[in-house]
Amino acid sequence: MKPTDFQHVNYLWDDDTANKLDPVERLRYRSNILGADQRITNTGGGNTSSKIKMTDPLSGEEVDVLWVKGSGGDLRTSTRANFASLYMDKFLSLENIYNKAEVKGAKTEIEDAMVDMYRHTTFNLNPAASSIDTPLHGMIPFRHVDHMHPISAIAIAASKDQEGLTQEVFGGEVGWVPWQRPGFDLGLVMRDELKKNPNLKGLIMGQHGLINWADDDKACYELTLSLIEKAALYIEQHDKGKKTFGGQKYQALSEEERNKLLVQLLPKLRGMVSQKNRFVGTVHVTDSVLQFVNSNDAPRLAEIGTSCPDHFLRTKIKPLYVDWNPQKDSVESLFEKLEAGLVRYRSDYASYYEACKHPNSPAMRDPNPTVILIPGLGLIAWGKNKSESRVTAEFYSLAIEVMRSSEAISEYQGLPRQEAFDIEYWLLEEAKLKRMPPEKEFARNAVVVIGAGSGIGKATAHRVAREGAHVVCADLSEEAAQATAQELIDIYGVGIGVAGTGVSGCGPAIGLAVDITKRETIKAMLEKTVLAYGGVDNIIVTAGIFVPPDKQGYIPDDKWALTYAINATGPYLVADEAKKIWQAQGMRTSLVITTSANAAVAKQGSFAYDTSKAAANHLVRELAIDLAPLVRVNGLAPATVVEGSNMFPRDRVISSLTKYNIAFDESETTESLRDKLAMFYAQRTLTKSPITLADQAEVAYLLSSSKLSKTTGQIISVDGGLHEAFLR
Repeated sequence: MKPTDFQHVNYLWDDDTANKLDPVERLRYRSNILGADQRITNTGGGNTSSKIKMTDPLSGEEVDVLWVKGSGGDLRTSTRANFASLYMDKFLSLENIYNKAEVKGAKTEIEDAMVDMYRHTTFNLNPAASSIDTPLHGMIPFRHVDHMHPISAIAIAASKDQEGLTQEVFGGEVGWVPWQRPGFDLGLVMRDELKKNPNLKGLIMGQHGLINWADDDKACYELTLSLIEKAALYIEQHDKGKKTFGGQKYQALSEEERNKLLVQLLPKLRGMVSQKNRFVGTVHVTDSVLQFVNSNDAPRLAEIGTSCPDHFLRTKIKPLYVDWNPQKDSVESLFEKLEAGLVRYRSDYASYYEACKHPNSPAMRDPNPTVILIPGLGLIAWGKNKSESRVTAEFYSLAIEVMRSSEAISEYQGLPRQEAFDIEYWLLEEAKLKRMPPEKEFARNAVVVIGAGSGIGKATAHRVAREGAHVVCADLSEEAAQATAQELIDIYGVGIGVAGTGVSGCGPAIGLAVDITKRETIKAMLEKTVLAYGGVDNIIVTAGIFVPPDKQGYIPDDKWALTYAINATGPYLVADEAKKIWQAQGMRTSLVITTSANAAVAKQGSFAYDTSKAAANHLVRELAIDLAPLVRVNGLAPATVVEGSNMFPRDRVISSLTKYNIAFDESETTESLRDKLAMFYAQRTLTKSPITLADQAEVAYLLSSSKLSKTTGQIISVDGGLHEAFLR
């Protein structure tokens, strides 16, 4: 086929690019362009390999090395470091060890033990761990192998008459093997199939996907695309049109209606599913998803669950489908159906676990669903972080496409429950989970930092992001807020998930505008946060204003009112709007309000600022009582943070240096002038050290974290030790 002939996949190979690369980089390149098309494989799914002649670093001789995507890698984003490398002769010699076992085959002890043996075949001390799919590549006697999870191929593999369909679609070009859990034995099964029929170009793997091979990497890539295209064209010829999924039972809501309902729904639903672990959400709404959730067949097909084994750890055995009529039923009835559905789902999951568990099975995991389907609304996915919830949404949306295709050509079927359980609770997967580093403090939290565009707010956004937070950078300047969010994305990436509709398709940080003197902008900002992450956790308010007084210490009346509106009323409005979300979630969290050491010191010259901050101090105490026990409320009281502060523009710094008779030169940079003023202020403190943004951010983080989980209603001063500001 010519590149322009493909209708159902993207042909992305470019000779000019590929020919500049060494053999391992060509494998990386091939992998990236295959993974870039969801119709070819899903995030984290599938693997590729090349058998490459290389120089042995010990003997200096030329040896055959199997380079194969390593455990946990993602084709679309893989780099060279994500590929394991194994001596081919050593790998093939492992068959001798396997054959000595008294009991062999899928799910045997020797099968799992072989995974540890792969390390002994490592070429050149490569630290990338080999995956359980390694034998599927090593046992195939061709130089290049692609194992993909294409929608069209899985549709055949997940159909009731999959073996016959394989023959009908591909003729003798592609063979078929029944479902078997990936491992050493499956590699031997595939090798035997190829021995029986040397003309095979690939295999449909029952309930799993497609594997194919060639002795040239570009030819392997093109074969992969052509086989997927052939299956997709066959499915297209059998498309049921309006009769897909048994036709439509319900109608979708408009985008405006949907978002209005989701803002009400998501915090409460998040609390419902977060009984054991806090979850972060992703809303995924496409025409395909809506066609499915609104259909007559959705309840039946949802109960069958997903078919591809890669999905179970994230999507669980099945989603929760809620049979709610978006045109006739009330919002209250949706909440009732969700509550009842969740009780039933947890009971079903416990029964599934009890019926399928083995004596050595890991303990039952969280029994709450990670995928929820609601007519009119779409798909809501949950995960331990944003990237995982986006992957979960992606996986189930792809499962919908598989079901659509399978039902067009045959009858969709899922894995038998026991097989699904043995994947979900595989001891090798459990061991992998246990090897993962502990979750960071805010890994499951959406943290809103108001004032994140500069100064303490920006420093705080970076500080909580280091603890795994999903950070909503909010600021009066949307441009500044988005700049801070982009800084975080540049550091931490957007994650590997590709699903999510509108703002819910975001990564670990977003930038939003807010004016805390206006309730409606606060409400809008929090609603976008809910749509992005499913709810709101910690809020840290660093926004504030200091209006420089005249020589007599006065400011205009309108500036006095503005000072109070930002420094005292603003944090109250934030808390009052967030309270509705926090109560709907029912989960413990925190609010930190930035006040000032000035609030405790009576002095001449800054009446409005000092008294507004004193009001903020007492607001902390009032809110701590009002929001208990769900929300801890504390105050952060900085003093004279000159570094990077919008409250200390160049003219104010120069004015202060002049006021205190500190020598300076007009040609000095603003930062140099700020350093001089900071050192002057430091000498007035007990610690004799300048107060930095990092100092403030650290305390903001601590007050928000579980480390101070029993502290509420308190004001923590970070002022270097101003004895005049000691709280009385």
